[in-house]
Amino acid sequence: QVQLVESGGGSVQAGGSLRLSCAASVNSYCMGWFRQAPGKEREGVATITIARTINYSYSVKGRFTISKDDAKNILYLQMNSLKPEDTAMYYCAARTDACGLGVITTSNNWGQGTQVTVSA
Repeated sequence: QVQLVESGGGSVQAGGSLRLSCAASVNSYCMGWFRQAPGKEREGVATITIARTINYSYSVKGRFTISKDDAKNILYLQMNSLKPEDTAMYYCAARTDACGLGVITTSNNWGQGTQVTVSA
């Protein structure tokens, strides 16, 4: 079981930026972020494999950047040009068997989440 601890959420105005961090106890084949807004289903936001294969959801592509520091086992999500529709709880997740925007939302390893709120 991978321990994951997110940080970096907060409240910003539309157009602003935030950087989320996720400290992991070990590195995993696939790490990523999914988000969930009240009353909505989980949405895979971005994933990165150990080989640095990256996927973004259409809604964040060009605005968000996923990266990781393997030496420190920290996953990042740089979020720029934030929109009110980005408001959600953001979760860091890890998988050892597969990777993708869909499968990251069904991971059994995810953190406590960090809230991102974007005001118009």
